[in-house]
Amino acid sequence: MKHRKKQKISWVLQGITSTISTSLVLILIGLVILLSLTARVVADSVKENLTVTVVLDDDAQTAEAEQVQSALDEKYYVSCIDYISREQALQEQIESMGIDPTDFLGANPFSISMEVRVKPEYSSGDSLQWISEEIRGMKYVANVMYQKDLVESLNRNLHRASLFLLAIALLLVVISLSLINNTVRLSVFNHRFVLHTMKLVGAKWSFIRRPFLVRSFWIGIASAFIADAVILAGIYGASVYDADVLLYVTQQNMIITAVSVLGIGLILTILCTYFSVTHCLKMRGAELY
Repeated sequence: MKHRKKQKISWVLQGITSTISTSLVLILIGLVILLSLTARVVADSVKENLTVTVVLDDDAQTAEAEQVQSALDEKYYVSCIDYISREQALQEQIESMGIDPTDFLGANPFSISMEVRVKPEYSSGDSLQWISEEIRGMKYVANVMYQKDLVESLNRNLHRASLFLLAIALLLVVISLSLINNTVRLSVFNHRFVLHTMKLVGAKWSFIRRPFLVRSFWIGIASAFIADAVILAGIYGASVYDADVLLYVTQQNMIITAVSVLGIGLILTILCTYFSVTHCLKMRGAELY
């Protein structure tokens, strides 16, 4: 009776240890997933602020400008358009430079222009190039400009950041698989004599595995909920400090992260348990000692 009680306490302690170690690993994985999703939101936000400046002919009037704006509104790659009249451009020049060009030129030198914001998926260098060429071919359009160097630098840095996060994610998966596997293997190894005895009396391997897999299932569930709770608590603390955090850490990304952590936690714990139990079942009697 006393021996059984000790075994039960040992079984519970091993479960707690496995849950804690798995939770710590899942927290790291969840943070990498959340960081990757948040980086994409930030990148899309930056890309949405990239503009293509469309300058119309000097003699283009408001009616012609409205035609160009209507044509641009129909383009599938356009997100929004900021219309800048001659008077608005002149006023912005006076406010920024403190000089009125009409004083020495005798007329307003600015043309009607438009700041066209494209959708994030069309913000790459190649896309902006053919978009600029297409707009340049439109009637009443004199010139089309965009910050080519900035676009290329942004996309290059985003590509590097994506590769870096992917490398970290893969490294964490390998490390977590190793840690969880070792933890589970130690737990299973402690019951190697019980497993061997069940095997000798003719119990099927699937029957022997079942209680270990069920236990791992609940350890994976508990670990995932602990990891999700810690991550969400961290997000809440950051949002209290700075409310703008929630502009980038969206509710959708938090749900994706929580579900991903749950799925990864279950897959890792169940797979590790399956292979660890199978390994013990393949051991011969002499190898148990």
